[in-house]
Amino acid sequence: MNIEEYREYCLAKAAVTETTPFDKNTLVFKVHGKMFALTGMEKFESINLKCDPEYAIQLREENEGVQPGFHMNKTHWNTVLTDGSVADELLLELIDHSYELVVKGLRRKVRESLK
Repeated sequence: MNIEEYREYCLAKAAVTETTPFDKNTLVFKVHGKMFALTGMEKFESINLKCDPEYAIQLREENEGVQPGFHMNKTHWNTVLTDGSVADELLLELIDHSYELVVKGLRRKVRESLK
């Protein structure tokens, strides 16, 4: 997966916006103002994704390319390498999982507006 495929996949989800709130190089995807994915734009080496804590541990144990979230809460975020060590199919599933976790945390009225 390259950065354009990643960007298009994230932006295709309901109510997603892209921002660069930290610096010019860090691309952040949000749903209703809540982050669910971020990556570096100059070097597309990894993606930080929100993750259920128990699932995060399992993923890290089973995949060398899934590590505790770099510069993030290591309980709730993973850094997923984009060097091919994690299959694109799993990467897409993890993006979906992250998005769904954030949506689940939104107010019910907001969640329902996404359907």
